[in-house]
Amino acid sequence: MPKIKFNYFDAFERIAEYAYKEATMLNGILSNYEPEQMDDQVQIVHAIENEADEENHQIYKHLANEFVPPIEREDIVTLAHHLDNIVDYIDDVVQRLFMFNIQEIPEPALQMGELIEKACTALCIALKDFRNFKKSKTLDQMLISVNDYEEEADRLYFFATRNLFTKRADDPLYVMSWYHIMVSMERCVDATEDAATTVSTIIMKNT
Repeated sequence: MPKIKFNYFDAFERIAEYAYKEATMLNGILSNYEPEQMDDQVQIVHAIENEADEENHQIYKHLANEFVPPIEREDIVTLAHHLDNIVDYIDDVVQRLFMFNIQEIPEPALQMGELIEKACTALCIALKDFRNFKKSKTLDQMLISVNDYEEEADRLYFFATRNLFTKRADDPLYVMSWYHIMVSMERCVDATEDAATTVSTIIMKNT
């Protein structure tokens, strides 16, 4: 039987779906926060991260033996790396909630959780149409949406951090905990933009 060719577009789509699944879980955890359930939630989210890692390993494994990949090797590696970062950073947020023994979720974190889910949703939709980028009528708009969510997350992070160091300066443990969590959350959205920018670059190179 002929060897089945590895489909990189399928793999990108699957990793994006893992990121979307994690982002949806994170937003649900934040909006219905129950500290006593965090131990279990950490395990569930980390299991998703492990599955995404395995998918990423498959990309590198097949790329090492690929004679003529569908797009440039460097672009495949870069996109896989950025998608993997999204999954890793969301996992990191959930772990920090547990490690820092967070008991309540402030409003800026709730808003950031929503932005992470929205950005991952838009990216997931974009990657479903990535293989058809020459004919797609929705891909560009989804990539623009990811960038819009990242800009909104930047503004939220800026003012949330300012408020931490001005309005909660009398509670250094609170400041330390939420500063590091908000950094991790902002990285999640940054990583979605990095992935979207890479997709845009690949499209320009191949159009």
